[in-house]
Amino acid sequence: MLGFKRRYEKGDTIIEVLFAVSVFSLVAVGGLSIMNQGTTTSQRALEITLVRQEIDAQAETLRFLHDSYVAAYQSGGSYAADTPAGQWKVMLDSIISTGTVNASAFGAADTCPNPPSGSFIFNARTATFTAPGESKLEPAQVFSKVEYDVVNGQSILKTADGIWIEAVRSRTTTDVNQANAGFIDFHIRACWGTAGLSVPETIGTIVRLYEPRG
Repeated sequence: MLGFKRRYEKGDTIIEVLFAVSVFSLVAVGGLSIMNQGTTTSQRALEITLVRQEIDAQAETLRFLHDSYVAAYQSGGSYAADTPAGQWKVMLDSIISTGTVNASAFGAADTCPNPPSGSFIFNARTATFTAPGESKLEPAQVFSKVEYDVVNGQSILKTADGIWIEAVRSRTTTDVNQANAGFIDFHIRACWGTAGLSVPETIGTIVRLYEPRG
């Protein structure tokens, strides 16, 4: 009688086992895919936040130097280079010598563009101008950021990775060198390769500041 019962006991067939394994695999792969997408989205959001902070730091430095220059402005006056007003004047002379009348194309390429001639950056920690000739502008290795070194207790700008500023002065009809332009548009731009995208991530803003007269 016992042998008769064992003969008719049923277990899982190979087809049922294979079906169960297939369902489990689909669920596992789908779950891992969703987790990977979530991680990628979180990483990109973090990068955008950090880059936006870098752009805001450059914009605030511009406004601080501009306000200092306006407060100290005298027609035909001179300004010590180690003062905020002096740093603005150094930057202004660089912009005039460059003579840029249009910003470069941005945000529609498969790779990050090279900053055009005359582009520059600020040391936001010391509010100082970093001239185009100092070769501090580099492609972003991870995301756009300004890197610093500390030398003798002072923050020295090391490189600007994937972030730069283009200054465009307002056009005039009477001055081909734009020396009497009324305002300057500062195009602050950032570009870097990020996870999950086949094209670079780009962020940009424009700060317009007016020049004093008199």
